[in-house]
Order: sequence, then C-alpha cells, then structure tokens
Amino acid sequence: MDIKEIQNLIKFVAKSGASEVKLEMEDIKITIKTGSENEGTAIHYAPVQTSAPQIQAPAAPVTEAAPVQAVAAPAASEDSKYITIKSPIIGTFYRKPSPDKPLFVEVGQTIAEGDVLCIIEAMKLFNEIESEVSGKVVKILVDDSSPVEFDQPLFLVDPS
Repeated sequence: MDIKEIQNLIKFVAKSGASEVKLEMEDIKITIKTGSENEGTAIHYAPVQTSAPQIQAPAAPVTEAAPVQAVAAPAASEDSKYITIKSPIIGTFYRKPSPDKPLFVEVGQTIAEGDVLCIIEAMKLFNEIESEVSGKVVKILVDDSSPVEFDQPLFLVDPS
C-alpha cells in the first residue's frame, strides 16, 4: 500500500464520520482515529511482524489540502467551459459493470442524458450513475476502483 492510497483512505474515513478504522493486511496494520476538529486525525501505521510484538508508530497528520487547492485553481479556469459530473454518494468508483465487460464511457465519447457513466459501490450496493447532460466526455477525473467522496468531481463533459 503506497502513501497515496493511505491518504485517500484517510480522506474517505474522515468524510464517512467514523471515529476509528482498523485495517489489517498481510504485511501492514493501519489504525485511523478521528476526533474533534481540535484533535485532528491520528494515524498509526505499523508493519505486521509474525515473530515479535507489533509496534505502532504515529505518523504525521496529512496536511496536503492547501497545495492541492492551489494547483486546482488554475485548472478550474481552463475547465470552466465544461460541465462537471459529481459523485452523488460516497463509495468505490468503477468504470465498467464487471471485470470482463467493456468500459461504460471513454474520453472523447459522446454521451446522451440518461446514459450510464459509471457504478459507485456503497455498502455492497452497486449504484449506476447516469448522465444528467448530453455532450462529449473530455476527462475522467477518478481512477477505476478508487474511493470517491460525496460531491467529488468524476467527469468533465463538453456540452457543445
């Protein structure tokens, strides 16, 4: 698990309202605790050791929000002519109905109102996300199988 995946997990947990999440995989153990706004988010990341006791070392809270917003501001002016399709729910974003099926949409494809653009899985329910506009898909802003937040931009569509 790389740092970007951990940061996405932290953001997902913070938005979900959970107070504590523990994730154990073959080689690592992660505990994410969220508190009040004054306390911030505490993250414990430790490699799993089979022969010795587990050691949890607190990591520094992620403070990446300001640089990301600064980078997004110039891009927003370029993309202002496009319509942004946002996620209506928190969940996991999928670009195709199943691993052996083709993608719902690709960059450059023309879509109509009501076309299925993706699926977002939330609590083991697969929700088809339909387009509310007609146009051409200019950019897909989320990677397949990535967690998404409520109101997170998913697609940019050129309505002309």
